[in-house]
Amino acid sequence: MSAKAESISTQGALPRTEFVSAVGRAMKILECFTSEESVRHQGRLTLTDVAKITGLTRGTSRRLLLTLKQINYVDTDGKMFWLTPKLINLSRGFLVPISLGEESARTLERLTRSLDESSSVGMLDGGVIVYIERVEVRRIYSSSITNGTRLPAACSSIGRVLLAALSDKDLHNWLRLYKLNGFTEKTITDPLEFWEEIERIRAQGYAINDEELEIGIRSIAVPIKSPSGRTIAALNASTVSARHTKEDLVEHFLPKLIETSHELAVTVGW
Repeated sequence: MSAKAESISTQGALPRTEFVSAVGRAMKILECFTSEESVRHQGRLTLTDVAKITGLTRGTSRRLLLTLKQINYVDTDGKMFWLTPKLINLSRGFLVPISLGEESARTLERLTRSLDESSSVGMLDGGVIVYIERVEVRRIYSSSITNGTRLPAACSSIGRVLLAALSDKDLHNWLRLYKLNGFTEKTITDPLEFWEEIERIRAQGYAINDEELEIGIRSIAVPIKSPSGRTIAALNASTVSARHTKEDLVEHFLPKLIETSHELAVTVGW
């Protein structure tokens, strides 16, 4: 078999003959346990809930849930269903290839100590960013952000850096898919104004979130790039507005963030 025949295309939608619909439906079942409905019920859903969230029939939802239970990804008490810890193993398959681990954590720890503020690495996942590494500064009061925390991409500094790395076409499609929700009176919700902000981020190479997600919180983020120049993740540092102005973020935080992003690009092996 030729190398060309063995290669698998990763661009665009799969032909119908290549798409396994059963796999797609099973993933819908798993993903529904991250929905707002699931969160409201502490991660437990009824069969009716699952069918409603996924848009699948009750019969299909039931068969898929029972199959997932058989292979230990879902458990049930006969009425409610929930995910099992086995899914945690799948995250290792994501973390290992990009080598997030002790060395990256030590790099973030040095940045946190240097700035005396918390620092994080995040990646884009649809309309949200997912924190994949975070080091909290030790204070009496700390945020509830941990590895795996998901925040709206549009009004986070990490999210905007990652959105700025998209092509115009992809950014336009992203804006069609995801609404610009307002979280504070400072949140940008107008698509034209948001696009202008993304253009500004592209030109300057960093993003600042000035109390758009939560009043009293500011953050600044820079991209983490692979050797080919592709932005895969972003690094940020966050602070309380009373401690640092936006000018402080640019003057004192930005140089250290840029230096650390270069170090992370090496330590994670991208």
